[in-house]
Amino acid sequence: MTDTPAPEIATVGQLRASGHQLKGLKHEIRDNLLARLAAGDNPWPGLHGFDDTVIPQLERALIAGHDIVLLGERGQGKTRILRTLVGLLDEWTPVIVGSELGEHPFEPITVGSRRRAAELGDSLPVAWRHRSERYAEKLATPDTSVADLIGDVDPMKVAEGRSLGDPETIHFGLIPRSHRGVVAINELPDLAERIQVAMLNVMEERDIQIRGYVLRLPLDVLVVASANPEDYTNRGRIITPLKDRFGAEIRTHYPVELADEIAVIRQEADLVATIPDHLIEILARFTDALRGSNAVDQRSGVSARFAIAGAETIAASALHRATTQHEDEAVARVVDLETAVEVLGGKIEFESGEEGREREVLNHLLRMSVAETVRQHFRGIDFAVLVGAVEAGALVTTGEQVTARDFLAGLPVLGESDLYDRVTDRLDATTDGERASAIELALEGLFLARKISKETDGRETIYG
Repeated sequence: MTDTPAPEIATVGQLRASGHQLKGLKHEIRDNLLARLAAGDNPWPGLHGFDDTVIPQLERALIAGHDIVLLGERGQGKTRILRTLVGLLDEWTPVIVGSELGEHPFEPITVGSRRRAAELGDSLPVAWRHRSERYAEKLATPDTSVADLIGDVDPMKVAEGRSLGDPETIHFGLIPRSHRGVVAINELPDLAERIQVAMLNVMEERDIQIRGYVLRLPLDVLVVASANPEDYTNRGRIITPLKDRFGAEIRTHYPVELADEIAVIRQEADLVATIPDHLIEILARFTDALRGSNAVDQRSGVSARFAIAGAETIAASALHRATTQHEDEAVARVVDLETAVEVLGGKIEFESGEEGREREVLNHLLRMSVAETVRQHFRGIDFAVLVGAVEAGALVTTGEQVTARDFLAGLPVLGESDLYDRVTDRLDATTDGERASAIELALEGLFLARKISKETDGRETIYG
């Protein structure tokens, strides 16, 4: 986001008169990071669960000026970390107008820019580049070429009359074009080994070797990359010389604390309906349980996207019910959790011995998560009056197409006890939808504790 307008300085002479100082990229990042830390500002917005592990390592690596590779399973926030680095750049930086590599006016590095600087002197035109334009990201794929990352000879420039050995015939790739910026390569092991070899000189010697001749360019880039540790044996590997050129190798991880998992879901999910906090908590516990299950292939991991997609599916189910049943508000309930399990199973890799038991494993872990959430929130509440009414023959009907108002109207012992008020007060439920969601959680808890029974036909669920 742009916070301030770009400076109005338009020539290198004006820039020099303003007192502007040339600063290397890694020096710039270091100074901005230290300034943010000294001021007590959070340089890493949107990152949860890394405060005592990943972030200190990341900050030390940036202060040291190291290129960085992040290792971790899918859905651990590696790409978010890489994109957050943009916030450590100066908001605006000067560049030579028309420069292919975005060179600083005080330090042109290409033949064409040096020639223009010599010809125009203090009249060399200056433009301002926002920090968002100084970040480039490339998803490594097996078909990525040297030309994509480093560059190649441009036949059109040769056709214009330049000789083949002329440095100005080169069409630069992603890394040179990221000069004075951050270049991020996702899934680095997917790059063919010969392509990784082409990166060696760029990262260490900062020169470019193309088609048999060497172009000396003092490139100023921060190279960051992500990789799944399993990629070293499954799809490829990071070659040893390239690993050696990364100054820091940092392991990421899934959130350890429940609150961090909940924060990630709330932050990332695009919800079309209201999801009460207790349902988000169930999803967070469910995700954590999957990550600890022997039935799940932990080498593949359980991505944070699993819980995020689950929250979005539950919200969609609530909106669908509100629309078809003409409810005033769309609020998710426990009955909507089943819709998430139906569609999310494909996001989990199970161990080879679990064929045919996938749905059973998911349902079991979901029930455990619901039961733990019930214990957490309803501990100390006596449900005897409700259980007694059910044992006497009362039935409670809910389901995907049962409105909150109909559900509440069908509850037994209404007006005879303050039980439902105590339940809804525990979860700060005020509207009909929120109250129905809270009471449905209590009923599911009684079923899981074997106090009452439950039957379902896919459309309606009857507690009795």
